[in-house]
Amino acid sequence: MFVHPKCEFGFAKTCGKLISVIIREMTEELRASAAEFPAVTILGPRQSGKTTLAKYVFPDYRYISLEDPDTNLRAHDDPRELLSDLGDSGIIGEIQKVPDIASYLQGFIDSKRGNGRYILTGSNQPILRNTVSQSLAGRTAILELMPYSFQEIMKYDSIPNTYELIVKGSFPRVYEENIRPERFYNSYLQTYIERDVRLMVNVKDALQFQRFVTLLAARVGQLLNFESLSNDLGLSSTTLRNWFSVLKASYVIYELHPWYANIRKRLIKSSKVYFTDVGLAAFLVGIHNSDQLKTHPLRGNLYENLIVTEVLKGAFNKGVRPELYFFRDSTGNEIDLVVQIAGRWIPVEIKSSATFSKDFVKSMSMFKGLGVGEVDNGLVFYNGEANISYNGIPILNPLNIGTRSLWDVIQNPN
Repeated sequence: MFVHPKCEFGFAKTCGKLISVIIREMTEELRASAAEFPAVTILGPRQSGKTTLAKYVFPDYRYISLEDPDTNLRAHDDPRELLSDLGDSGIIGEIQKVPDIASYLQGFIDSKRGNGRYILTGSNQPILRNTVSQSLAGRTAILELMPYSFQEIMKYDSIPNTYELIVKGSFPRVYEENIRPERFYNSYLQTYIERDVRLMVNVKDALQFQRFVTLLAARVGQLLNFESLSNDLGLSSTTLRNWFSVLKASYVIYELHPWYANIRKRLIKSSKVYFTDVGLAAFLVGIHNSDQLKTHPLRGNLYENLIVTEVLKGAFNKGVRPELYFFRDSTGNEIDLVVQIAGRWIPVEIKSSATFSKDFVKSMSMFKGLGVGEVDNGLVFYNGEANISYNGIPILNPLNIGTRSLWDVIQNPN
């Protein structure tokens, strides 16, 4: 396996051929996890590059996909024979299609010692998490791979400007195959979201379901109100909550919970919704180019979506499940992101403006005065050209911080 030292590309085997791939930020974490566990389960959205990553790190492993009709049938009819044919090591894709196979895999893992033998990939976290926790407890590490991070996009070329990045999104195929974003997201919506998610919740009216997804996109960065959505669609809030749960479970959307000193309150107050890929959200609300985005009323919301999910990616690529919240009080004070790391609270403001304003940091001093423990000065991500500082608070352009992830920058902005 060859890795180019400058452009950070490597090769992975697909159908017996070597294809050029970028080296993902999760590569070292996957290797480290495989060195410590017999199996590694990689979860994440469809088309985020899970299989490509697994094939790159383990180029000699045989690969089977449970989405293939013949393989799926064999997995249902005789899973032991299928696993025997796979051998002592292998990559099993789309395991959520036959989650029961994990129970049989346990026996194969226990029959022979050795770590890093099986790599499992899937795109539905509740099904897989429940299966893994019951059948492969203590035998598998769990990683979550999102679409490309800023650092990974930079490996193709210089990173696009903020507005281009929001419209283009970060799915690997958009960059690998230079697909026009509008064409990619139209196909993604029909092929994966409508097909996979609708099957899981038995949606009978495809138009209503697509309208629901579109209404969520129009509410990125806003408080969720299922009663309002129910009135707009003429459907019960119970139905919409069920649809929402499945979209979240399939990594289409991400739910950000509110911060409260009382932990139980985080689960009963209104959350915010973001899309795991901001390009999909932009497509759903009809934004198809950067000029259109510059004057769009959702520009700030989509920029916030971009940054929140980028923080999430940086943590996941290190094998960390981050504690992320937002803060809002009854008087209107708000902080876009509150991050807990090692007992510290770190407030983060996210502003799409290219010009710094003192108002950016107004809520931070208030939050620090709540007396909730150790609170850092925090930082601001904005769309200005220069990285500056104000009263000890870094004001940073997230596209102008070098090769560090936003997760790393939040922990140590200097």
